[in-house]
Amino acid sequence: MAKLIYSLEGAVLGDFTLDKERITIGRRASNDIHIDNLAVSGEHAAIVCIGRDSFLEDLDSSNGTSVNGKAIKKHVLRNGDVIEIGKYQLKYVSEAAENIVTSGSPEDFEKTMIIRPAAMKAMTTEDDAAKLQTTNIQPPVDNPTPDVQAASIKPPPPPQAPAEGVLLGNVQVLSGPGMGKQLVLNKALTTLGKPGVGVAVITRRPHGYFITHVQGQTYPVVNGNSVGAQAHELNDHDVIELVGVKMEFFLTKA
Repeated sequence: MAKLIYSLEGAVLGDFTLDKERITIGRRASNDIHIDNLAVSGEHAAIVCIGRDSFLEDLDSSNGTSVNGKAIKKHVLRNGDVIEIGKYQLKYVSEAAENIVTSGSPEDFEKTMIIRPAAMKAMTTEDDAAKLQTTNIQPPVDNPTPDVQAASIKPPPPPQAPAEGVLLGNVQVLSGPGMGKQLVLNKALTTLGKPGVGVAVITRRPHGYFITHVQGQTYPVVNGNSVGAQAHELNDHDVIELVGVKMEFFLTKA
């Protein structure tokens, strides 16, 4: 299991095991990793753990977050990476990470595909959506409809087509301008929401699909109940609500 070694100016102060789906770092005492320093924002950064992978994200902190001396917004953590928050260092240590070889650079995690409601009219599958431009442009503040972002982390071998009979997850928009449009969840990770307001990820695992809160004060709601900070398993025909938009999750045969 991965952990963070916490230090200040070379002096080790302790360590933290990454034993939760989402771990927050910040000055508020409610954070999983509490750093009581004025250079640290109340909720400064978060680490999302999915399987053997860990993803660091700066939560629009005042002084920013760096990894190995480079300022980041999102970053796939590798064994030995040093996270810098204020004057403090958090070294990421994972024995499993040493055995993982990924294609591309860590910045690949930051490249997400923004599918706007107008573009979704011509979309029937996520493969069609792949023809759209890849960008990280923030949505307009006055746009009430959350963007639907499809982000994938590519393993060394190219992904194989699902075997016949395997159930694939889908999301169909039930409200807003994109109502009726559908997104096939055939990637390892799909991001939903509006940056700065509420962002969640749906992860595809061998034993099902799970939704996890990633960013913002707005937590996803499933069948009328908030999922909180932990991963929540999705079932066929669950209704998801995020940033005021309702979506139905359902399963189909590949």
